[in-house]
Amino acid sequence: MLGWLRSSAMLRAMTGADSPLTAWLRTPLGRRIRALEQPIVAAALNRVFGLQMLQIGPWGRYPEWLDSGPTRRQTLLWNSPGQEVNIISRSDAVAVATASVDVVVVPHTLELEEKPHDLLREVDRVLVGEGHLLILGFSPNGLWGLRRIFSGGRFPPGTRRFITQRRLRDWLALLGFEVLSTEQYCYVPPLNNKTIVCRSSGIEKTGQKIGRFGGAYLMLAQKHVYTMTPVRRRRQKKRQMVTGIVEPTTRSSR
Repeated sequence: MLGWLRSSAMLRAMTGADSPLTAWLRTPLGRRIRALEQPIVAAALNRVFGLQMLQIGPWGRYPEWLDSGPTRRQTLLWNSPGQEVNIISRSDAVAVATASVDVVVVPHTLELEEKPHDLLREVDRVLVGEGHLLILGFSPNGLWGLRRIFSGGRFPPGTRRFITQRRLRDWLALLGFEVLSTEQYCYVPPLNNKTIVCRSSGIEKTGQKIGRFGGAYLMLAQKHVYTMTPVRRRRQKKRQMVTGIVEPTTRSSR
């Protein structure tokens, strides 16, 4: 039993219709992205520890991602039913107890949200102090950002926006997170062509050597909790007053 979850969210969905995003993830380009992300997600998760891990959002292949980490319990949460969803909950009011999760994985979920900063505030709430947050996002710069513009904002399907690393860093800083590392990836052209996708390994290796203009990024951050330490006012020493005044002598010197 997941006693650390709110009882109102003890729901497990076994069936559900495919969304356009789920269908896109099964295309050659979608499968290529997941193949690129799996090793870097696994490497990032191996850097963190804890008892509870929560993934918010249906992106990726559950439970392979969550099983990559050294945590003991893994849970998938989303706002609609799915074959592997453990908890159905609104993302702006996550049905998870406060300060009960050690690691939160947010794979491209911010791009699906109308108010992504509301989701980040909920992540901050459910994370324990010094807990870790792993975010996957698409970059608005480069080929993937251009493809989104030419598609009228409908690429990949279901996404609302791409968020720059700089803006994401600003949001996290306001919540008290420290960004530990970032990694760019996804230099494959955003064309859903099986031949092009299959021959993109060389492009990906070249892009990794350059280290710029990747279509996507991974960001690993840590939540810090700062406690206020009262400063006691130092007690000042009392001034020692001169109690006696030397009286002038009446004797004259010879």
